[in-house]
Amino acid sequence: MATSSEPKSIYDFTVKDAKGNDVDLSIYKGKVLLIVNVASQCGLTNSNYTELAQLYEKYKGHGFEILAFPCNQFGNQEPGTNEEIVQFACTRFKAEYPIFDKVDVNGDKAAPIYKFLKSSKGGLFGDGIKWNFAKFLVDKDGNVVDRYAPTTSPLSIEKDLKKLLGVSA
Repeated sequence: MATSSEPKSIYDFTVKDAKGNDVDLSIYKGKVLLIVNVASQCGLTNSNYTELAQLYEKYKGHGFEILAFPCNQFGNQEPGTNEEIVQFACTRFKAEYPIFDKVDVNGDKAAPIYKFLKSSKGGLFGDGIKWNFAKFLVDKDGNVVDRYAPTTSPLSIEKDLKKLLGVSA
C-alpha cells in the first residue's frame, strides 16, 4: 500500500500474528469478519470467548472468520505473552480462529487497523474503544458495516452475520 493513499478497506492492512509474522488481511477477501479486542482476565471473558467459539463453529464453513486482537489497555486484563494468550484461548475456550499480536486499540500507539475500524464506525460515545470485547462486523468486500459494544453478546450478532453470509435461518 502506498503511504500516500488512505486505506479503503480492511484488506489494505498487514498485521502481525501471535508469532510475530506478517499477515496480509487481503487473504480474508470474500469472507465476513468479526474483529474483536480480547482479554483473558475480564468479567466478559467467559461469555464472549464461549459464544465466539460457538459462532465460529457454526459459520466457519460459510465464509466467516473471527480475528481476535489481544489488548491490555483496559484494567491490565491481558498481561500475558502472546504464547500464553493463545494457549489460554485455544485450551480453555477451544478457539480455532486466528489470534493476533497484542495491540493497543486507543491512543497514539493504537494499531492502524483499529484506527481504521474506529474511523469507519464510531461508537455511541465517540470513536474510542470503551473496553475489552468491542466487536466490528466486516462484510465480504472489507467494509466495516457494524460496531457492537463490549457487553453485546456475540450470539446476539448472529442475525446480522447470517444476513451478510447469505445464510437462511
